[in-house]
Amino acid sequence: MRLPPCAVVLLGLLGALRGAAAAATTAGLLELSLGKFRNVLLNQTNSVEAVIRNVASNVTVVIFQVHAQQNNVVISFDKNPSVNSSGTGVDKGLVSILRPQQSVCTWYLRSLDANQVLSTAISIPYMEKDPIPGGCNLEFDLEVDPNIYLDYTLVDVHIKFAPANLGYARGANPPSCDSGTGQNSRWRLRYDVYQYFLPENDLSEMVLMNHIRKMSEVHSIKANGIKMLTLTTDDKTNIYFSSLPGQGVIYNVIVWDPLWNTSAAYIPVHTYACSFADLVDSCSSVSKLSTKVFFTALAILGLFTCFFGHRFWKTDLFFMGFIFTGFFFFVFITRVTGLGYDVRLILTAVAGIIGGLLLVAIWWRFGSVLLCMLIIGLVLGFLFSSVVFFTPLGDYKVFRDDVVFWVTFSCVALMIPVLFFGCPRILNILACGIVGSYSLVLAIACYVYTSFAYIILDLLRRILNDYFSRAYTNVPFQTNDFIILAVWAMLALSGITVQLRRERSEVPFPPHPYLLWKRERERRSTNVLDPSHHIPPLRERIHNKLLQIKEVFQKEQPAGERTPLLL
Repeated sequence: MRLPPCAVVLLGLLGALRGAAAAATTAGLLELSLGKFRNVLLNQTNSVEAVIRNVASNVTVVIFQVHAQQNNVVISFDKNPSVNSSGTGVDKGLVSILRPQQSVCTWYLRSLDANQVLSTAISIPYMEKDPIPGGCNLEFDLEVDPNIYLDYTLVDVHIKFAPANLGYARGANPPSCDSGTGQNSRWRLRYDVYQYFLPENDLSEMVLMNHIRKMSEVHSIKANGIKMLTLTTDDKTNIYFSSLPGQGVIYNVIVWDPLWNTSAAYIPVHTYACSFADLVDSCSSVSKLSTKVFFTALAILGLFTCFFGHRFWKTDLFFMGFIFTGFFFFVFITRVTGLGYDVRLILTAVAGIIGGLLLVAIWWRFGSVLLCMLIIGLVLGFLFSSVVFFTPLGDYKVFRDDVVFWVTFSCVALMIPVLFFGCPRILNILACGIVGSYSLVLAIACYVYTSFAYIILDLLRRILNDYFSRAYTNVPFQTNDFIILAVWAMLALSGITVQLRRERSEVPFPPHPYLLWKRERERRSTNVLDPSHHIPPLRERIHNKLLQIKEVFQKEQPAGERTPLLL
């Protein structure tokens, strides 16, 4: 198989990187310099000894950290790791409190995987006035624990860390963590939480190794990361973020001492909110086949509605009824049942079809434009309100309260049908263009990552999970998202423009179908010259058809002489 040139270059770079790493760890020794990253290949059998020499006398603390993409690494102070002197994970670090006259620091590294694991390591020095990350740890195994602990689900990502302590000189006793809450204690410290997004649709090791360097030191974190929130010592050191399966995200925390205006960084931690080891639904394919089929079919109908929805009024009603019924039915069965995802999606499709046909039937029988436009206006209003809360406005603290959020969300959603109450045709054309084109965005998200899918996904998470209100819902906005936003805007504007120009000389809405049918039936019953007047009633026609079908299965009478019946 012939590889494209870009793949050849990438493999060559990766090979060169691994070769350099192997050369740097000859004989199991890794010589480090403070503040400099080194790539290292680790294995399960032989530990690598990492050494820093000639540490300056004004350095009181050295934080050593190592990062791998998906395989756990063991980092320890001793060759034989113990629980209280080592850490295991893909992003781990240790704090070395230096003694007087100490100028050499040593750590030991190895992987838990039988194969070689590419990792990157760095040691960062801090002075006596710098705060010590994890210096007041009471929850985890290490005495001083600078690590950030991360776990994730398909809904949210949870990070937690140990509180920091004030810095102190070599040989001195560490300040007490619980001596008081004044300005001379650790209670004056502040914690800034940062988030950094890796390039979209890129799961390579090299990309992670290059970008995690931007989130390891204080100055680079501030320059590259997105500051999400600031915690005081009174706040819990637990933060939740919305989960982005398949998208690499790096988190870190900077602890700041306002008295000395000094800072220190914890150990950065990364996640893709998915598993590289799973054969099905792995990081490289986070969308299920059923999801792809469902949203691809929805996108085909949505594109037709985007450009021809108002002309084909019943198709438009079916599309909007499908979305309205399917959304609420999916929420209902997810809340009250424990069915699998594929089963719920199939039932949602069935319920959506029934809901779409029901809305068409209501229009056919009653001909109420206002009732139909209320449903269509609510669909557009829900999408518009979801877009509003998809912006940074949705992360405001006031909207953590579910009552405030849902009241505000409902008011924004209802504002759309109320504003366009007097011009239902324009409302319908706007809904066709915007909602129809957005269905294509959802279909694209099944194949290529895009943040715009979370306009609706975050709303579903808020409805289905009682505690999702505590999660920050920031998402990346990169090249793919700019392209998809342009496609969405182009399709929506094109669809709206085409329909407005085509329908400006037409009647706003079709006439009442039931009245037309009733009038036509009366005309046929009185006009004997109309050929349709002589067509038998529907019941008689059905009966005749059934008789014809029955005759097909009857046996033929045997041929022979027959005696006529004498009367």
